[in-house]
Amino acid sequence: MFLEAAGGSAEAAAGSPSRCAGAFTVSPTTRKNQGSHASMGALAPDSMVRRVCRCLCSIDPGQAAPGKAGRAAAAPGVDREQLVVFLADVLRGTAEERAPLVMVMSHDAAGLPEAVSCEQVAAFLEDLIAAVVQISTSRGRLQGWRPEQMGDTALGVKLLAEQMCSELRPSDQGTCDVSCVEDWVFRVSQVSLYLEILVAEGLGVSLSCRTPPPLLPPCGDTPWKGLKVLLDVPTLMFLAPQLPDGCGAPWRLVFSTHLHGESFTKMASGLLRHGPTLLLIRDTRGHVFGGFASQAWELKPQFQGDSRCFLFSVFPTLRVYTATGYNEHFMYLNQHQQTMPNGLGMGGQHDYFGLWLDCDFGGHSRARPKCTTYGSPQLSGDEDFALVVEVWAVGKPPAGRDRCLRSRVEKLQELLEEQSCFCSSLEASWGQMNPAVLLSPQLSLLLHSSSERLTVCLVFQEEEEEGKKSILNVDPEVQAMMELTGKTLHSEGFNELEEDFD
Repeated sequence: MFLEAAGGSAEAAAGSPSRCAGAFTVSPTTRKNQGSHASMGALAPDSMVRRVCRCLCSIDPGQAAPGKAGRAAAAPGVDREQLVVFLADVLRGTAEERAPLVMVMSHDAAGLPEAVSCEQVAAFLEDLIAAVVQISTSRGRLQGWRPEQMGDTALGVKLLAEQMCSELRPSDQGTCDVSCVEDWVFRVSQVSLYLEILVAEGLGVSLSCRTPPPLLPPCGDTPWKGLKVLLDVPTLMFLAPQLPDGCGAPWRLVFSTHLHGESFTKMASGLLRHGPTLLLIRDTRGHVFGGFASQAWELKPQFQGDSRCFLFSVFPTLRVYTATGYNEHFMYLNQHQQTMPNGLGMGGQHDYFGLWLDCDFGGHSRARPKCTTYGSPQLSGDEDFALVVEVWAVGKPPAGRDRCLRSRVEKLQELLEEQSCFCSSLEASWGQMNPAVLLSPQLSLLLHSSSERLTVCLVFQEEEEEGKKSILNVDPEVQAMMELTGKTLHSEGFNELEEDFD
């Protein structure tokens, strides 16, 4: 009855699964009914398959849990009752029922041990996470991500296992008994989730009433050609559940030093008007860390954001640091101010940020002993560092009109930078735009929005040098690009800002 409700067959349960060459293979009947789900050995590392086999052999159906004496340890196979108990505990069990299974799979011998060490649990987690990553890859569930162009998966597996293991509360002797493991399984939901995925995919049974959530967020609008990103698959599996509700949109790479160079202006452009974003940094010592901004960034000399923001580290340890409530210094983004710091900051205070990138593309992490806003330690290898940066937009993309307008402005911005007219800010509200937006001491981009037209004007604020033409006349490509937007263009004869835009 359980197997029929779970999507399997009663005949499959009656067969005796065989063990051969360290791989667990379900019966021929199940192979016939489940097709590509025939062999767990094809989806998981051999070490994880051996752990599952050892756990199955240790189950005492009379106790509905692994027996301390390892009753079936010497048996040539696994009988129907053992399989049913195992499936029931993994797919529908409570933390109390799953804890003994975890202990047996963590231990090296058959039967339920009195206690296991943290190192043994960590080794079990590494095998389990590696199996889940392998399953996601083989089943085509990477959601657009490309592991071969991402960070080191093997290292990510070790870091995620260490992070999950850090949630254990062992005894003073460093061991974990069944009550300790039960408490850990109850608090760390990924343990049960990963076990469900392993068993459902490896044995070809699943619960029709419950579909496991996707492990990875979808990835879209990312130029993968020649790209190598800082994220890896296990890190994504860890970070995605940390994001608040409303951040389920496809992740989009909006800035990368690999693609855009060390340009603070381009990075700021990637942060603005994209909604929630995830910032990743790798310093010269190889430390990888970053921060999540829950709101769209704004260029202004004041702190912004809310308590949903957080800092995190990826290497050498995988951790998340949430708001402490001590202050509200969640986000800071400023540029071209003489009296206030110019750069990007998260947490702490001026000159002592938890994370800081200055406008010259250097950075510091001086939160010692801890950041007052997030409770994080120094995230970088050195207090001051050079860096590699990525910005991922994780919220909903701008609406169609806003996205089109933003794309045009960004193209204009790139062309202006090629003409050595570097933009210093882009302050506009896409609904009701500020008529005058300062781009540089010499140049202003005037945006005016109404129901009928959009006016884009380029104006020199200082007197042009004698004989020097407007930039639109100097570069026909710029002028042609502006005309192709289909908007009203005013560029000639502007030496002073008009006071009225009607």
